Amino acid sequence: MKLKGLGIGGLTLILLSSCGGTQEQQVETVVPEYPVMTLSAQNAVMEMQFPVNIKGQEDIDIKPRIDGFIKEIKVDEGSVVNAGQVLFVIDSPLAEQNLNTAKAAVLSAEAQVQTAQLSVDKIKPLAEKGIVSQVQYDTQNNMLTTAKAAKKQAEASLGIAQANYGWTRVTSPVSGIVGSIPFRLGSLVNNASVLTTVANTGSVLTYFSMSEVQLMQILQNLEGDTQAEKINNLPEVELILKDKTKYSEKGKIKTISGQVQTGTGSVMFRAEFPNPNGVLRSGFSGTVIIPQAVNDALVIPQAATFQRQNKILAYKYQGDSIVSTLIDVQTLPDGKSYIVSRGLATGDKIVESGVATLKEGQKIKAKN
Repeated sequence: MKLKGLGIGGLTLILLSSCGGTQEQQVETVVPEYPVMTLSAQNAVMEMQFPVNIKGQEDIDIKPRIDGFIKEIKVDEGSVVNAGQVLFVIDSPLAEQNLNTAKAAVLSAEAQVQTAQLSVDKIKPLAEKGIVSQVQYDTQNNMLTTAKAAKKQAEASLGIAQANYGWTRVTSPVSGIVGSIPFRLGSLVNNASVLTTVANTGSVLTYFSMSEVQLMQILQNLEGDTQAEKINNLPEVELILKDKTKYSEKGKIKTISGQVQTGTGSVMFRAEFPNPNGVLRSGFSGTVIIPQAVNDALVIPQAATFQRQNKILAYKYQGDSIVSTLIDVQTLPDGKSYIVSRGLATGDKIVESGVATLKEGQKIKAKN
C-alpha cells in the first residue's frame, strides 16, 4: 500500500489536481451563444446631405435714381414692407429746380397758344371777307400750330421733370424684408449708392452643389427621359437649419445646372422652400437633405460591426465558428444601421451583437 506513504497532504494535492482538471475540461467544452441574423434584401431610404446658402426669391438692391441728400428714412432695418412703399426721401435741389422750370415753360407755352389763337380768331373773318389775304391768315394759323406744338413739348418736359422729382421718393419694387441701411440722414447719395436691400422671402431659394458621381447616382434611379422630367420626379427635400432644427416646410429641387465646374467637378442645384411665416431670411445657411430610395438593400445593425485600422468588419457565421469579413457600408438616417454595399450577400449569417467579445475563428452557438 504505497498510498499510505503519501500522507494527508499528498492525498489532498492529488484530489485538488483531479478537481482542477475536471473544471478545465468543462470550460473548454462550453460553447458561448450569440445572436445570429440571416441577411435578406429589403428596401431602405438613404439621406444625402449638402450644405446650402439661402437667398430670398428676390434680393433687390435699392438705389436712388438721382443725386441728393437723404432727407427722410421711412423704414428700419428688418422691417416688413410692401411693394410701392416709400423707403427713403431724397432732397434733390436740382430735381426741384427742373420741375419748377418745366412748369413755368408749360405756362409760357399755354400763353403763346392763347395769343396765337386770338390772332387767328381775329383775322379769320377778315380773311373770309377778303380784307386781308389768305397768306396772312395761313401765317397766323401756322403760328398757332407752332405754339400748340411748343406747348406739347413743354408738357413732355414737365412729365420728365415730374418723374425725376418723383424719384426723390425711393420706393420698394417688391414686398419683403428690409436689410441693413448703411446711410443716415444727410448722407449724399447717387445712383451708384445701395441704400438697402429688400428680400422677398415669401419663398426662399437654396443653392448647393454635388459631385458628378452623386448626380449620376440620383438621376439613374429616376423615371423620365429628359433631365427636366427626372427633376420633376425628384422627391421633396428637407432643410436642417444652423441650430440643428428641422425646418417645418419641405422643398422641391427646381433646377440643375447644365454644366459641370471643371475645377471642382461639381454641379449646382437650386431648391425652393415656401416661407409663409418668414422664418427663413436671406443669408441664412443650413443643410439640405435629399432622400434616396435603395431597393434590395442589405441592412445590418451597427452593433454587428467593429473597426480595425479605420476599416469596418463583421463576423460571418460559418458552420460552428466565425470569420471576420471586411465590408463597405453607408449609414442610414436612424444612425443605428448600415446598408452594406460590399462584403456580404443575401443569405449570409452574421453575429448581430456582442462582437467586441469575440475573436477570429472562435466557435459559437447561434442564438435564435
